[in-house]
Amino acid sequence: MKKRIAIAMSGGVDSSVAAALLKRQGCEIIGVMLRLWSEPGADGNLCCTPDAMELARSVAAQLDIPFYVVNARDAFYETVVQGFISGYTRGVTPNPCLLCNRHIRWGILLERALALGADFMATGHYVRRRKTGDGRLELLRAADPQKDQSYVLHILNQTQLSHSLFPLGEYTKPQVREIARDFDLAVAERSDSQDLCFVGDGNYRDFLRRHTPQNIKPGAILARDGRELGQHQGLAFYTIGQRRGLGIASPCPLYVLEKDIAYNTLIVGHKEEMGNDELTAGDVNWISGEPPTEPIRAQVKIRYKSREVWGTVTPLESLRTHVKFEEPLLDITPGQAAVFYDGEVCLGGGIIE
Repeated sequence: MKKRIAIAMSGGVDSSVAAALLKRQGCEIIGVMLRLWSEPGADGNLCCTPDAMELARSVAAQLDIPFYVVNARDAFYETVVQGFISGYTRGVTPNPCLLCNRHIRWGILLERALALGADFMATGHYVRRRKTGDGRLELLRAADPQKDQSYVLHILNQTQLSHSLFPLGEYTKPQVREIARDFDLAVAERSDSQDLCFVGDGNYRDFLRRHTPQNIKPGAILARDGRELGQHQGLAFYTIGQRRGLGIASPCPLYVLEKDIAYNTLIVGHKEEMGNDELTAGDVNWISGEPPTEPIRAQVKIRYKSREVWGTVTPLESLRTHVKFEEPLLDITPGQAAVFYDGEVCLGGGIIE
């Protein structure tokens, strides 16, 4: 009996090639695409503009597969957009892709795919899945380290992984584009989508000014010793480790060290004042379904594009984890994810507090 697979389509080359590969394998394929929130007057969310939806629909027609649109506008706004705004209001730097993957793609979209009779939901993400000897599923880094997306999928659990397929995990991006050309897909040369799909002009500062003006308040920029060095334009516009755009004349470069929400002040200092060798993460997900019973040594990424650093990961109560690094890091940023690895295996991760 053929597997029935729902492919999450976006009108981009990755999801289109994933659909084509599965179709060529003889699977029964259903195309599904999210309709997400966008600002009034904008030409749709960048993940689902009218043009992107038309491209996805045309690829589905070319592959002769059904195509469904799943309306998740309200849920996306309430969970992802409001979570993004709330994070910056609280002084953290959120990663909205994590919220979207947890609640929208592997929440609403997966539920709809299963309701349509699919056995699996496939996506164009660059990761791999592997079953262990005891029947558990592991999330592995992609074969192409430049495209690996395991960082943003550390939120998956065993049930979600059991219904997920990642056809592109063994391919590089150039190979995927070549496959798209071989299939004569109209999206073969389409550029990759960017983060912050709901910020139409790409300027998150303007977005925050429009949606939370009451929380964008100028204030003092201070040195560690309390000296006032200048004025910031609103704490939401700065992130830990930032050097450019501070608007301060100084003989030596200054960096953002921390944000004091209570007093609306930005604390800056020299590079030697930066760095920390530990963090605590909350809302931690262990992909295996169980946290380690004792501290483990693991590689840790604190941003999507950062390098991995070795550290000791110690599970705590209430879905929290402490990480002690073997070297200090300059840009540990509350709101970003700390993701743990054992070689090619993504163990899980949580949100830096």
